[in-house]
Amino acid sequence: MEYGFVNVLQLIGSLGVFLFGMKVMSDALLKLAGNKMRSILASMTSNKFLGITTGFLITAIIQSSSATTLMVVSFSNAGLLTLLESITVIMGANIGTTITAWLITLLGFKISMSALALPLVGFGFVFTLSKKEQTSNIGSFIIGFALLFIGLQFLKEAMPDINSNPEILEFLSTYTDLGYLSVFIFLLIGTLLTVIIQSSSATMALTLIMTAQGWLSFELAAAMVLGENIGTTITANLAAIVANYKAKRLSLIHI
Repeated sequence: MEYGFVNVLQLIGSLGVFLFGMKVMSDALLKLAGNKMRSILASMTSNKFLGITTGFLITAIIQSSSATTLMVVSFSNAGLLTLLESITVIMGANIGTTITAWLITLLGFKISMSALALPLVGFGFVFTLSKKEQTSNIGSFIIGFALLFIGLQFLKEAMPDINSNPEILEFLSTYTDLGYLSVFIFLLIGTLLTVIIQSSSATMALTLIMTAQGWLSFELAAAMVLGENIGTTITANLAAIVANYKAKRLSLIHI
């Protein structure tokens, strides 16, 4: 088998670049619009549709369902949001986090972003030199966005080629024809990966790449995605450990 330890390290490093890009982009957006997001959440009414829409829009903008969920848990803990209001915002956040997967699918696979990514890093760096905090944060966002697609390109290149390494498929095949047990195994894999990496967007990117390269069937990839959605709830539950019973109840509902 040609895929060795160095290749595994390259795969881990590629994932690191992807995650770092996601973090830089999310942090910059939180700084740009964080206070506004908090005021929107704080002024939420009991309108279910408005709650879902708010959760969806905030997560679509800041590209982090965990950040939205943590805000909701802290607001619930402080008594600023009722349980019903909190649930609707979290359900909206779970829909909003799928925007990342669409970005990866539409831009990362159909359009070659790697050629634009490096110039974007340089362009964003110029913005970060500004003394104005708002302009500097815009620069950080551009850099994070570019790093996201640089990491994705590295991930695609670091993934082993099935034609050159048929042993990988043989290993997977032992778990792909077990019926419902296969679905459960891959759901569990998706959950564990997300708990370890702490980013459903990163594990989603890996799943999309593995599916595009023929590693996984559609059904098993779907099972992994469901597992990833379960795994991302661990962040809110960790935050709720030191919170009151309202926040703990909300976190359990999220699972």
